Amino acid sequence: MTAAKPLFKDQDRQFEGPGDLARGELVFAAGDCASCHATPGQPDRLRLGGGMALASPFGTFRPPNISSDAVDGIGAWTVTDLANALISGVSPKRDHYYPTFPYTSFTSMTPDDVKDLYAYLKTLPKVSGRAPPHDPALLFGIRRSVGIWKLLFFRQRSTAARLDRDIVHDRGAYLVETLSHCAECHSTRNAFGAIKPDTRFAGGIDPQGTGFVPNITQDRMRGWTENDIATMLKTGETPNHGRVGSSMADVVTNTAMLPDSDRQAIARYIKGLRPIATPRP
Repeated sequence: MTAAKPLFKDQDRQFEGPGDLARGELVFAAGDCASCHATPGQPDRLRLGGGMALASPFGTFRPPNISSDAVDGIGAWTVTDLANALISGVSPKRDHYYPTFPYTSFTSMTPDDVKDLYAYLKTLPKVSGRAPPHDPALLFGIRRSVGIWKLLFFRQRSTAARLDRDIVHDRGAYLVETLSHCAECHSTRNAFGAIKPDTRFAGGIDPQGTGFVPNITQDRMRGWTENDIATMLKTGETPNHGRVGSSMADVVTNTAMLPDSDRQAIARYIKGLRPIATPRP
């Protein structure tokens, strides 16, 4: 019951054919991939050697090399290997990934987006060298224990997105809930590190314990218009003439690369979030 089980087999027909590089670049930006996987200490966000230390109450985790290097990166992966990582949280060696990798959100990615992302990643520079190993807390040092966590908190191919048949809103639902995985930071977590459903988007302690991520429901965002949100996602500027900071500044670097229509879609979905009071830190 706790074994790592990949959802897709090689040669899965959902992933046949070439991916679209231009669309893959947008998936890469929307997924905020460079913010975690770029090699620290150098300016090129497309050098995906990994290694940045991510502190958490469950230990220190380091995103791996996802460059096109065949030995140290994912250059030898198939598209179904990438699909299983993103959607199942399972490595090509059939190990569980720790949920610091947000497959809990990515799990509802479309096959086309996985295929396009795969095609784009293959074009990026090869980076040699592997990231340092994770340093998990004692309980999580046994990778198989993640299988128990998944049984309790992970539902493959599920999504919390609320759809209302408005094309713009529903595109925003996919971006916010899946590709951009906004709830992973903007929510409070329980003692096991899973998002508490009743605090989704209502803010929470920064995953690295360095502050408090703000509430983005209408409890705190009711004074923002859709255009205010879309502008912030492009420029980092807030309606009160401030600027976003910390990890959100990195997010804006990526959302600024999206088309205006996607930023507007994200804004519409966020404006539709029901108000939830900010939980106590």
